[in-house]
Amino acid sequence: MTDALDLTSDPIDLTRALVDIPSPSRHEAAIAAAVHTALVGTVGGFTGPGAGRVEVVRDGNRVLARTMRGLPSRVVLAGHLDTVPIADNVPCRLTGHGDDLALHGCGTVDMKSGDAVFLHLFATLADAADLAHDLTLVMYDCEEIEATANGLGHLERTHAEWLTGDVAILGEPTGGLIEAGCQGTLRIRVHARGVRAHSARSWLGDNAVHRLSPVLAALSAYEARSVDIDGCVYREGLQAVRMSAGVAGNTVPDEAWIDVNFRSAPDRDTGAALAHALEVLGLTQQQRVETGEEPPTEPGLYWELTDLSPGALPGLSAPAAADLVRAAGGRVRAKYGWTDVSRFAALGIPAVNLGPGDPGLAHKRDEWCPAAQITEVAATLRAYLTGADAPH
Repeated sequence: MTDALDLTSDPIDLTRALVDIPSPSRHEAAIAAAVHTALVGTVGGFTGPGAGRVEVVRDGNRVLARTMRGLPSRVVLAGHLDTVPIADNVPCRLTGHGDDLALHGCGTVDMKSGDAVFLHLFATLADAADLAHDLTLVMYDCEEIEATANGLGHLERTHAEWLTGDVAILGEPTGGLIEAGCQGTLRIRVHARGVRAHSARSWLGDNAVHRLSPVLAALSAYEARSVDIDGCVYREGLQAVRMSAGVAGNTVPDEAWIDVNFRSAPDRDTGAALAHALEVLGLTQQQRVETGEEPPTEPGLYWELTDLSPGALPGLSAPAAADLVRAAGGRVRAKYGWTDVSRFAALGIPAVNLGPGDPGLAHKRDEWCPAAQITEVAATLRAYLTGADAPH
């Protein structure tokens, strides 16, 4: 039996409690139930401005809560409850003390520390007189696996009205800085077809690997573009990430393929990103095959699109986002990876990433988060949500 979560406890303690509830993707039922029960219990005890003005909903392993206080703007706090598979790193372990206290375990960085901050702030501010923005809390499942399973995508279909707001904050690990927007990502698999032959009589064959030479040359010569958007610099990248060829050490291969990943700045939409990648690689639409289909057997190059997700513009000029930047002391940088801010951007909602933890430690067996960063992010967001950072 999972102990009841105390959402009003210190976010450091709440992080530890969340980490101790295993929740790898597709196995979030226990943590969703614990979060839902804790929210219902907390809201039921409200006696101030939030009494009777907070709604809590559970949709499968997704938990939603929102205030309905008629405040002038709405902030969405969104975090995923799932983690990558556990690697002998649950329950949570503490090291150090005082300013050096650290939490070790699966999800301490990605992203149960961010979840803990959001849950704590909702529980302590939804009924507070000094709350400056209505709040929507979105805790969802299956972020760490294929996009078709993503709980936020599910909510777009079942509770789309819950995802609207003036700004959305994703609790992804950022080291306590605002990471604005995100880059788009696409993957292309380039297939080469040749003719198999004995390597001792190679002139009788057509080497499929050699047919990939122009693609590899283009990748080696590629000069990545850097783009400054709202003061955030995004650096693109076009890389070979995987390849396969050959059946034996004495055989000219008749089949080969290479996966190419393009990380595009958010000023390119998906169509422009794909067009740019194809132009660089020297590929045309006439060479395209549908995903999962076998390419033609005739010698040549063919390609299929295996992944495509749009980026998200920073949107920092929106008033609510600009206020958040001020509350964070102006510490902003570009988000190079893809995150679910893209889903909010597609809905026309400015979105940023802000959470405790070094993103470079996410998914690692030795994942750990400084407790001081959890406290810092909670303080930054509390000042923003109560308007305490506003100039007077």
